[in-house]
Amino acid sequence: MTVELYKSIRLISYGLFVLCSKKEGKYNGLIVNTVFQISSNPQMIAVSIAKDNYTHEFVTHSKVFTASVLSEETPMKFIGRFGFRSGKDYDKFKDPIHCEIFITGAPIVYDYSLGFLEAVVKDTVDCGTHTLFVAKVVGGKIIQNGTPLTYAFYKTHLKGKEPKNAPTYFGELELPTD
Repeated sequence: MTVELYKSIRLISYGLFVLCSKKEGKYNGLIVNTVFQISSNPQMIAVSIAKDNYTHEFVTHSKVFTASVLSEETPMKFIGRFGFRSGKDYDKFKDPIHCEIFITGAPIVYDYSLGFLEAVVKDTVDCGTHTLFVAKVVGGKIIQNGTPLTYAFYKTHLKGKEPKNAPTYFGELELPTD
């Protein structure tokens, strides 16, 4: 990869979301940065999830997920709860958290959320380390006004890092000098 390619791909804009799903009476969720709208009629979105992530197993099993849009007010501690721990080892819903269950049966996280979408998976695309879940939106609501948390804000203002399962992770990539 060239320096220019690396810099160019870093210009792609992302938001940060808490994505949740269900499996056999359990809930799990994670922070994702790749929820995006792909059509308006019908309303369809897609999300990319690393195959190694526990929530991937839940979405694959249940074929449903929710995506809560995080605000710029979201503290790193909250991001860490969903983004830096595996649900295999830690129940992310054990400690008090404001969430509700609606159409899909998957939890919708209200804490630090501006709004949410509920979706039913219609198709999947194998993308190597990740799966792209293509889903029909079946519900959504605005929770509060505010500014959505972007990946750029997360990196520059909150000094957040990229976990190894993030699609934007480059690891110890050695780039040639300009």
